[in-house]
Amino acid sequence: MSADGTRATRPTRSDYVAWRTVTTRWRDDDAYGHLNNATYYELFDTAVNAHLYEATGLDVRSLPQIGVVAETSCRYFRELGFPEPIETGLVVDKVGRSSVVYRIGLFQGASDEAAAEGRFVHVYVDNARGAGDRPVAPLPDAIRAAVEPLLR
Repeated sequence: MSADGTRATRPTRSDYVAWRTVTTRWRDDDAYGHLNNATYYELFDTAVNAHLYEATGLDVRSLPQIGVVAETSCRYFRELGFPEPIETGLVVDKVGRSSVVYRIGLFQGASDEAAAEGRFVHVYVDNARGAGDRPVAPLPDAIRAAVEPLLR
């Protein structure tokens, strides 16, 4: 880690645990012919939540506590775009009492180095009260079981 808490080196495929391939679409590109910035964040959200659905076998939206996004960021290293598919790599940096910190690498083509890396923080709140509520602990057991194998 660097002094400001970010990873000092460009991430590689070996930094991630769970993988998913997504298809790019014509509309994902912006007027300059590369992936629109908002699409990177959609890919981060999809990588995290698709993993949770598959690993838990549950509709995570119906749990008593739900994860809401409290923080997200992206480091861009090179352009991505249509028509090549994108591989998303997922890893967990921290599992707290009421939160999970993920990193998501985006890869396109044969390169071992990520084209972008996102940071994505879920904070768990009471599903009945919603995102404006305070965090609740502990994490649901099913979520903890789904994310702990991704810790590095």
